[in-house]
Amino acid sequence: MQRHFQPAVYIMASQRNGTTYVGVTSNLPQRVFQHREGLVAGFTKRHGCKTLVWFELHATMEHAIAREKQLKGGSRRKKLALIEAGNPTWRDLFAEICA
Repeated sequence: MQRHFQPAVYIMASQRNGTTYVGVTSNLPQRVFQHREGLVAGFTKRHGCKTLVWFELHATMEHAIAREKQLKGGSRRKKLALIEAGNPTWRDLFAEICA
């Protein structure tokens, strides 16, 4: 995996309409790979959140963290609507970020 700095907010899911996890990172491909392979202990590993279903790139880490807090503070319904708006089939977006 290439090492690069690109602040991003992302949502991982266990399945369509399943358990979701909102996170922030400076290296999205690396972080998603860690979630997919179960290398990160915690919520995503316990709940099987291995599918990248939504992400948003940011210019600064400060903006990314603010957006993550906004999403985490919002309702599940709003998170699902955000995923559905950009990825209605809930396809895994991992290949897109690694291209």
